[in-house]
Amino acid sequence: MNGMVEALHIFDEHNALVLSHTYSSRPLSANHLLPLYLEHPLPRPNLIYLAHTNPPTLVFSLRHANLLFLLTTSSEVEPLLVLEFLHRVIDAFEEFLGAPVLAHKIEANYHVVAQLLTEMCDAGAVSTTEPNALRDLVEVEGFMDKLLGNLNLPTKPTFTNPTSPLHATTAPALPWRRSNVRHTSNELYADLVETLSVTLAPSGRPLAAFANGTIAFTSKVSGVPDIVMTLTGPGGGSSSRSSRPGSSGLRNAGLVDLPVFHPCVRLAKWREQPGVLSFVPPDGRFTLAGYEVDLMPPGALEAPTGPAAPLKLPVTLEMKTGLGPTGSDFEVRLQVSRVFGPASSSGSSLMGGFGSGPGAGSGGGGGARAGTPAAPALQDLSVSVPLPAGVRNLSEIRPTKGDATYNPGDRALEWSISNKELAQGTASFALRCTVVGQTTGDEDEEEEDADPTGFGFTESYHYDEPYQSGSAKSPVKPSAVADAGTAGDRDERRAAQNRMLMPGSASVSFAVKGWLASGIKVESIQLDSRKSRGLGEGVKPYKGVKYLTVSKGGVELRC
Repeated sequence: MNGMVEALHIFDEHNALVLSHTYSSRPLSANHLLPLYLEHPLPRPNLIYLAHTNPPTLVFSLRHANLLFLLTTSSEVEPLLVLEFLHRVIDAFEEFLGAPVLAHKIEANYHVVAQLLTEMCDAGAVSTTEPNALRDLVEVEGFMDKLLGNLNLPTKPTFTNPTSPLHATTAPALPWRRSNVRHTSNELYADLVETLSVTLAPSGRPLAAFANGTIAFTSKVSGVPDIVMTLTGPGGGSSSRSSRPGSSGLRNAGLVDLPVFHPCVRLAKWREQPGVLSFVPPDGRFTLAGYEVDLMPPGALEAPTGPAAPLKLPVTLEMKTGLGPTGSDFEVRLQVSRVFGPASSSGSSLMGGFGSGPGAGSGGGGGARAGTPAAPALQDLSVSVPLPAGVRNLSEIRPTKGDATYNPGDRALEWSISNKELAQGTASFALRCTVVGQTTGDEDEEEEDADPTGFGFTESYHYDEPYQSGSAKSPVKPSAVADAGTAGDRDERRAAQNRMLMPGSASVSFAVKGWLASGIKVESIQLDSRKSRGLGEGVKPYKGVKYLTVSKGGVELRC
């Protein structure tokens, strides 16, 4: 980073100053900076250039947990590096103060926050940002220190020899792992979480389908372990996915697209064997890797219109609009796949079946537990239907299961199905609603002209017909023909107006434990005893894997 970080300011949800830390130079004060930042129209970007200040200043902003982080610099700097530094600051706050990061936590632990900001950026230059390394540098008051802090106990002075090797403790050899790690129970856990982003055509045919994955790893092993984790694709091999033409490097390296890794991962090993992660992990929980997978098969969009491309989703969404006599009804239908059963109410574990410690495997029961790859569990199912601005209300909301509510302020219909209702085994759900639009002036005038009193006094009665009609048919009244034509025209106008009130899309949210949309699985987690250091003899850590697929409105149906 060529530029220098000058100051970092933190504001709460009421734009009150919580913390201001100056690194170098004479930057803009927080009271002067905040009005200039708020003058910028919404939505505000993460980088704003203030050209009229002296000197001209770059303002980097980030919002997290109702807190506003503003970082300033007056020199040229790489924007992504500064934004990454802000994310690292938030991660360090969550590591030392606990999540979520709140204003009162920062104020109550200012002695810790000041040490963190000083160690992470020295005189404006970004330095140590790894949480494990910060653990060795930042002093945190422990429970015994708080308990004995007010007691004046006599202590013996300790003297250290500056030339002693023990005194010459500098930064650890591995910046992401703290030194002298000791654990009584050795454990290794891998959590694979994928977030879906799927767009469907009105026919249900997928237009785009992506899964953004994150591999969170938890290491609680003494010493310096060297770990090798192998990933497999849907076909069972570590390189089952075919690369696209023109791809090179790590992009589409056989298994996933656009992979990103923690600095501890050996990239050369991944290049040689895509799907094999070799690394020395930090102590505790961290993000090992991230990736993206295109769920659409090659050439799916170029295929002729017909049956939908094979896309395995736990829920199928269908919506019909313009129903009813005047086209004021619409219906949403959900179909749950039989493969994805309901979540068990007993809170089952999601451990994989290759664990080497006690209790590893899929359990001692006869059947597969819910939430495991053998029995994926669907939960937290909900549907959101945005409505046009012309919708005044929904006169009828009729769900077969679950609760449906309409909020006129948000102009959205929310339909949620509880896990208890999913556990009943119902595979099909339906919701039918009737929209009510704004009343127009033409309709009011027509109603007043037709019958202003409401008692039918405007109707005319004629007695010119003979008293004895005989077998001859009475002629049709011209007024009746006119009324029928008027009613038909009115229904057509209402149908045309209701077409403008129909929803144009619907999105589904859910979570599936024990299943990944991409089909990626962890084949093995191995601890290399030859490369590892500081391990006890015969140490076999307990291993476990969890799979989770989440859709936060990511599966969207366009109408």
